[in-house]
Amino acid sequence: MILQRRNRILRVNSSIRSLIAETVLTPNDFIAPLFIDEGENIEFEIPSMPNYFRRSVDLTIKEIKELWSVGVKSVLLFIKCKDELKDNIGTEAWNKNGLMQRSIKAIKDAVPEMYVMTDVALDPYSIYGHDGIVKDGEIVNDETVEALVKMSISHAEAGVDMVAPSDMMDGRVAAIRQAFEKNNFTKVGIMGYSAKYASCFYGPFRDALDSAPGFGDKKTYQMNYANRIEAVKEALMDIEEGADIVMVKPGLPYLDIVREVKNAVNVPVSVYNISGEYAMIKAAAKMGWVDENKAILETLTSIKRAGADIIATYFAKDAAKLLNQ
Repeated sequence: MILQRRNRILRVNSSIRSLIAETVLTPNDFIAPLFIDEGENIEFEIPSMPNYFRRSVDLTIKEIKELWSVGVKSVLLFIKCKDELKDNIGTEAWNKNGLMQRSIKAIKDAVPEMYVMTDVALDPYSIYGHDGIVKDGEIVNDETVEALVKMSISHAEAGVDMVAPSDMMDGRVAAIRQAFEKNNFTKVGIMGYSAKYASCFYGPFRDALDSAPGFGDKKTYQMNYANRIEAVKEALMDIEEGADIVMVKPGLPYLDIVREVKNAVNVPVSVYNISGEYAMIKAAAKMGWVDENKAILETLTSIKRAGADIIATYFAKDAAKLLNQ
């Protein structure tokens, strides 16, 4: 055959493939979500998330130092609240001496350069396991936003770099931004969970924090997975309200949404490669159906290729180590 163009020339070896790669994954792309528990020297493996742990603050700091050493520069904190501290309005969420607040201070003292983000939602603190305050079986919006503002201010006082409201209440980004401005927290950022879908893939996360809803589901505030245009609308509204970063969650089943949002906005786009996605790769690897390391890197590259600037992933440390080899 005499061909004018042979596309395989640019695939002939690893050097040329790397040279012309359109998408390059690095440890700088990752946020490592961390689960924190009370106590000392506590390390609990999450049953549905093999090799992922909920740790006490002292062991969390050890993990953060390891993350930093492999090039992961940001963490997203979640805490497990004791049952006796839970109520309907999330009072413990803005306790200045609460586990989240103590964790922020301890981490910033130990590794000041680590960029610390915190989850802002009421579900870990709620007796109902919902992201908002419950009244007559309904998750009420405006009163929940007031609680989220108190929570965010307490995180800022503790030294957080960025809050990440994951609740999907209307108007919460604007309310938090206004509160930060009024209280002179002008350097604290907001990463809005802008397009957070009501997904079946959150199960292992709820296992990690014992935060499954006690009744019903979260479909009155999280988005319908059938919708696409709505995601762009939510992202643009969060930007208008003051979000510095917008998020699409989950990741893999929503790569079309990631691209739609990326094309529509002028701020960084984050994607949460969630617990169910982690668990599926772990389960398939355990059965010998996929090569785990290859699946990790292919998955994360596909998310970045779709338009993600930042990826929150439970594979952050493993992926960083693979990329550093």
